[in-house]
Amino acid sequence: MRKQKQKPKEPIKIRYKELANGNKSIYLDIYINGKRYYEFLKLYIIPEQTVADKEQNRQTELLAQKYKAQRFIEVQNNTFDISRKYLDKKCLLIYIDEVANKHLQRTNRKKGLYYNLQSLSKHLQRYKGARILFSEVDKQFVKGFIDYLDTATSFIKYSDKAPKLEPNTRYKLFNLLKSTLNKAVNDDIINSNPCNKIAISERPKQRESKKEYLTIDEIQKLIDTDCKNEMVKNAFIFCCLTGIRWSDIKKIKYQNLKRDNTGQTELEFRQQKTTEIMYLQISNEAVKWIPEQGDQSNTDNVFILPKNETTNNILRNWTQKAGISKYITFHCSRHTAATLNLTLGTPIEVVSKLLGHSKISTTQIYAKIVNEAKREAVNRQDNIFK
Repeated sequence: MRKQKQKPKEPIKIRYKELANGNKSIYLDIYINGKRYYEFLKLYIIPEQTVADKEQNRQTELLAQKYKAQRFIEVQNNTFDISRKYLDKKCLLIYIDEVANKHLQRTNRKKGLYYNLQSLSKHLQRYKGARILFSEVDKQFVKGFIDYLDTATSFIKYSDKAPKLEPNTRYKLFNLLKSTLNKAVNDDIINSNPCNKIAISERPKQRESKKEYLTIDEIQKLIDTDCKNEMVKNAFIFCCLTGIRWSDIKKIKYQNLKRDNTGQTELEFRQQKTTEIMYLQISNEAVKWIPEQGDQSNTDNVFILPKNETTNNILRNWTQKAGISKYITFHCSRHTAATLNLTLGTPIEVVSKLLGHSKISTTQIYAKIVNEAKREAVNRQDNIFK
């Protein structure tokens, strides 16, 4: 069978970069003689709320096409001037987008690192704007970014208030910038990584994160309290009993639920984080929280859930209504499942398997939490008798 000839790569493409204000900056992606250049056109697509907005965007697109055609002619006639100041420097945020998208393709669309890189991009944009050239990224730039992280707030608001970034989030963002700049060194974009010039004492520090979880009494309070989204309630309680991750529970289908030879319900699915196939026996208590299939097909999702941010907002309102002051997110259900099983006397090796941990050291963190809780319970007996 004859191979079809591949179309030659288009040397110039129009691309868009989303800005914090909702606009999109238009730039040209120019590929010549194995090198890539970017030209920022200072043209912007605005959110379309009126007919006039649509017409303005149409005219802007036409102008961008004219710039593209002009540069194409220059490339064809070998008159393209690569010495232009705005072309011979690569934009950091566009590079981060490239790294994120290549990661998606390479890992069959695993989105963990992708979302982390997008978060880094947003914070860098908030720090220094949308057009950060690599020539600007020096030791002073990095020190300024660390100072920015010390006072930066989250992009997600809770109760109409954006909280300050947690220490571990600041640590993660700094190290993500560092690893991205290491990659830029390997790609011959910059000669050295300015993050390496920052003293360790000046870098964001990692702290042992507090793993918030619910006690049996608190789970009972939630069961007794109405939630405005019954599906979120069912999924959360189910995960408190099983420890299934958010990335997995939202994809579980009815065909993943089976019965073993003893008649007990079993869940078979591939974990998104580890790509390992999980065979998880489901307790009768957990089965109570599985929605009835009814007339839905085997390929339908068991839990129809909103996006993670919306789900967490619903959870916070629900836990507050139940009189629980802890800061609860959906991931806390996994912490709850770990501590619940250990509290009930399940061996740590079994709990590790139930949670799908690749290393038992990960599970031992929860054993430490349970032991501390037991110690506190015993200490509360001190001086109870006169």
